[in-house]
Amino acid sequence: MTSFRPDLVLVQKDSLQDDLTREILDRLSGISVKTVDNINAPRPERDVHASAAAGRRLILTRFPGSFMKKCPGSGADICCNYFVINFALNCHLDCSYCVLQAYLDNPELIIFTNVQDLMDEVRGKLHAEPDKLFRIGTGEMADSLATDDITCYSRHLVPFFAGLPNGILELKTKSNRISNLKDLEHGGRTVVSWSLNSKSVCRSEEAKSVSLEDRVAAARQCQEWGYKIGFHFDPLIYYPGWEADYQEAVRLALGSMDPAAIAWVSLGALRFTPHLREIMRRRFPESKISYGEFVPGHHGKLRYFRPIREEMYLQMRTWIEEAAPGVLVYYCMENRTVWERTSPGVPRDTAHLSDQLDSRVRSNP
Repeated sequence: MTSFRPDLVLVQKDSLQDDLTREILDRLSGISVKTVDNINAPRPERDVHASAAAGRRLILTRFPGSFMKKCPGSGADICCNYFVINFALNCHLDCSYCVLQAYLDNPELIIFTNVQDLMDEVRGKLHAEPDKLFRIGTGEMADSLATDDITCYSRHLVPFFAGLPNGILELKTKSNRISNLKDLEHGGRTVVSWSLNSKSVCRSEEAKSVSLEDRVAAARQCQEWGYKIGFHFDPLIYYPGWEADYQEAVRLALGSMDPAAIAWVSLGALRFTPHLREIMRRRFPESKISYGEFVPGHHGKLRYFRPIREEMYLQMRTWIEEAAPGVLVYYCMENRTVWERTSPGVPRDTAHLSDQLDSRVRSNP
């Protein structure tokens, strides 16, 4: 995996008061540091069309708003009822299909250093609804662990969630940066998840991430440390030979794990906005995945025709059940018709799916 080693660290003045800022700067000794009053001020050297990998700049700042929000997928027919906390913005792994290319207008990697404010907010919201279980992920606007060697954010969040009776943390990654997770008191309250794909897609569309084999090896190690594991086959990409490739990926990942340690597996077919398709074609001219046949779907996103999605889901479910019987499988951003045609025991609604997912982690010690 490509390590993120910035050429320059920009520190907003207010961030200097935070312990995390000093810790990160200590780990990046020898890197040029510049203090600025306002990170949002225009800078002539900033290229909004570059990627986080190309920018090679790290910004340390405080987040002034609310950290914890409902997942944007909450508008789907059947949603997993997920919450997100954004500890960072952007990702240097630069996958060809990444939505951040179209969503963010700043190519630089931003880390929010007021981690105590984040934890205070989460504690307050969960305390206000003690009878509700909150599943909360950090992987929406950044990879949860790809820069953990620099930020050590996991060393703050994992022990914190261990003390929350109604909170579950999900760390979602394409990396193998798991060393900070060893020996942490997680109390069964953290699920470590990997976004997976076929070996072919990992090589062609996720080239700066670690290999499929390395992700699975990291998952096995976290299982040995007592963590629950999640797998997200998303986006599933349709191409000649996909069947053999994805069957191999499922067997490699799930077949090497204790099924009881797998919290859940999600499936989601490739989808993107027309704007993102234009960006993909410009930035990744060798990629062919945006040239398939797509139709407008949920939230105006382009996606494969429904029969193609149904074929992929049915096959994936068969292989998953063979490799890890009884594991909970759910869909991300799919309509009810697809659920009904491809899934046994279709959740009645969002609350029902949420209950099913909660049951996979509620029994943790």
